[in-house]
Amino acid sequence: MPFLNKLQLWADERPDDTAVAVGGKRLTWAQLRDDATLRLDETPHTTVLAEANSLQFVVSYVASVAGARRCAVLDPLWPAPMIEEVSRRIGPASGVPGAGLVDGAGLVDGPELLDGPGDADFLVGLTSGTTSVPKAFTRTRSSWQQSFDASVEFFALDQDDVTLAPGPLAASLNLYALSECLYAGATFHTLEHFDVGDAHAAIAHDGITRLVLTPTVLRLLSERGLAGAVDASGIRSIICAGSKLDARTLEAARRWAPNAAIFEYYGASELSFVSGTCLAAGEPLDASGTGIGGPFPGVELSIRDDAGAERPPGGHGNICVRSGMVSNGYLWGDDGHALRSFGDWYTVGDQGYLEDGVLHILGRRSDMILSAGRNVYPHEVELALAAVPGVSAAVAAGMPDELRGQRVVAGILPAYGAVTATQIRTSLDGLLAREKRPLQYYLLSELPVTDRGKVSRRVFLEWIAENDPRVRILG
Repeated sequence: MPFLNKLQLWADERPDDTAVAVGGKRLTWAQLRDDATLRLDETPHTTVLAEANSLQFVVSYVASVAGARRCAVLDPLWPAPMIEEVSRRIGPASGVPGAGLVDGAGLVDGPELLDGPGDADFLVGLTSGTTSVPKAFTRTRSSWQQSFDASVEFFALDQDDVTLAPGPLAASLNLYALSECLYAGATFHTLEHFDVGDAHAAIAHDGITRLVLTPTVLRLLSERGLAGAVDASGIRSIICAGSKLDARTLEAARRWAPNAAIFEYYGASELSFVSGTCLAAGEPLDASGTGIGGPFPGVELSIRDDAGAERPPGGHGNICVRSGMVSNGYLWGDDGHALRSFGDWYTVGDQGYLEDGVLHILGRRSDMILSAGRNVYPHEVELALAAVPGVSAAVAAGMPDELRGQRVVAGILPAYGAVTATQIRTSLDGLLAREKRPLQYYLLSELPVTDRGKVSRRVFLEWIAENDPRVRILG
């Protein structure tokens, strides 16, 4: 089961407690159950949701996974032709394994708000799309239940928690947080559209105890919260995913929310959770290095080469997992590399190594810079640069170089005042091996980001090539 049987339980036990709030509008557990049940008669076997955050989105999502139904959540900001093409491919004729199976009550797509069979697909996940049609993969109910059990344990989520995930529910991070709270019986809050002021208002007035967000959003909320004296002392836990937290973000978050345990984890949509770590409130800050904790509950970790052979301790290679949380694979778009298996070990191609039980993430092989015969991962460079005094954030990439093949370049967003390339180079001693250091620095007036707010190395290189005024050579 993913969460519907649990929803019925919470609606019986605490009918008048708030289950979900979106932009100040609320549904109790009983209202959510009843509204979703009423929606079942008009909910087909396959539902495609491409909507902004709202209570109606939540009701439709809950109804769309009842019985043997399945749901796909698309980004409403995608171009209309892309949404239409993905919807066509996901339609009932797409032959999803497990479709039409009978649930435990003997019903197929029945009129009751109950979970279907555990081995049936209920969710179609999509990789991010920009110009090409994104790949689609499927998840079973049992894989999500195992993920819920693991994350509720690891993050110590309980019914007294009030979670705010301020991003779009179309993003897997936030959709999972919603589903996890429905499973655990904890109140879930989000915003109709992301706005720093609205997020701060929710934190100050709605009793938020838990944040689920990306490092970029955490940095934004923390720094502006400190500047605006927004009280975050009631936050008990912060859960971050997307990339390892840099020193500046950790420092700002610790000052703004001093009572919060800060969790960061590594995972992938196709793999679910992989590893994680927790910095308890009051623990000394240590943002150096690439380590991101040990294996998540229920997960085994292994580093393997491209032939599937296990690498020795400390050896670099593909981060592989063995767990019951892994997706079924792709409906389309599988090029044989996006999700690979070596027997019962699975990888999405992220590179890393294990040291003393801690997973160190180097990044995607496709991002790797080959400079003068050495492998350089931008993620490692960016973490080191972010720890340099005077640097607010950094982005690193590889540019063509006749002598080296590629050379490492970096964009610097200053924290305050002026910063020079000489200061940066001097400060990198002890933080980054000399052969991995950038050969050219650029001053940024803002971070190069995609339309979804993610820092983009591709956009950074485009700015350089186009002489964009937002980037200039740093002397």
